[in-house]
Amino acid sequence: MYEEVVTSGLCTGCAACVVACPHDVLGYDDKYKPFHLEEQGGPAGCVHGDKGCTLCTRACPRFRDWESDADTFLFGRKRAPTEVTGVWRKILLTRATDAEVLAKGQDGGTCSAVLIWCLDKGIIDGALVSFFDGDTLSWKAGSGVARSRQEVLESAGSRYTYSANTLAYKEAVEAGLEKLALVGMSCQASVPPIMATRGVRKVARRIVLSIGLLCSKTFDDRIFEDLLQSKYGLARTQISKMNIKGRLQLWTTDGGYLEVPLKECHEFTREGCKMCPDFSAEHGDLSLGGLGQTAGWTLTIVRTQRGEQIVDSMIAEGHLEARSGESDPATLSLLHRLAAKQRKRWPVTEAQPALVSEN
Repeated sequence: MYEEVVTSGLCTGCAACVVACPHDVLGYDDKYKPFHLEEQGGPAGCVHGDKGCTLCTRACPRFRDWESDADTFLFGRKRAPTEVTGVWRKILLTRATDAEVLAKGQDGGTCSAVLIWCLDKGIIDGALVSFFDGDTLSWKAGSGVARSRQEVLESAGSRYTYSANTLAYKEAVEAGLEKLALVGMSCQASVPPIMATRGVRKVARRIVLSIGLLCSKTFDDRIFEDLLQSKYGLARTQISKMNIKGRLQLWTTDGGYLEVPLKECHEFTREGCKMCPDFSAEHGDLSLGGLGQTAGWTLTIVRTQRGEQIVDSMIAEGHLEARSGESDPATLSLLHRLAAKQRKRWPVTEAQPALVSEN
């Protein structure tokens, strides 16, 4: 895995290998990379691997034929070449009906609404999410466990810097939690089905819901000082909210607003995102994003029976407002274009098979 994934550029930093390691010999650094803690064997060696342990490779959602493995586990088949956004049951535009959830959520507040509803119904007893690491205005993302409505709302909103939310798994286990939701970028959404189908069941059995976030990239932390502060005079502590709608949108604590062209942000793209082919979080039970052309709605891709049961029940009970994705054809067209474009990032090597392609 070290040669095929970690040092090849394919590693997304999802930390699934760190969580799955039963020997606690993998660490995780501020470059979003796993590393070997033991001196013996060096960076690429592992005495436990020499004795037959393969859990780190089996947990990795970028190792070998990962996409087909996850597709087959979740949907009972490999995707067709035309399914560049992955396999899905329906696509909706949704938003929370709870005013507080809607206000604190990133777009339509759907992710927060789903977590709160699932906690209330006992479907989950905790969620692996990202919080601000330290001060709210630091804009440093860190993983944590949300176990209540208040904690879900504290975690609401997008950071645009990376957080390996899987790392909160240990905290959840130590707290005695058994039924977890994992909220994470597209790479993290592939972790539960990959673990489940490749036999990393000790971890996989606890993750009963996977919510993937549509993602083209996240930024290195340098973007705050080297671009926003240096060029625009905007300190990270002045930022109250961030979004991306064809450009980086920034709201400030004094009521101001700034737009930054995305081309200025490209050099700050996190290394782990540069070869990621998955824009639409293809292996979540639900895939969510603020792609809708109408502000205040969440593009909601319902992929599995579990995800469909949750969304349908929430709509029926009045916790979510919904309309068909077809009511916004421009959004569906954009979704398809972005997903197709991102799939072309994937490099084909002898070890890594080509992805299914419509071309």
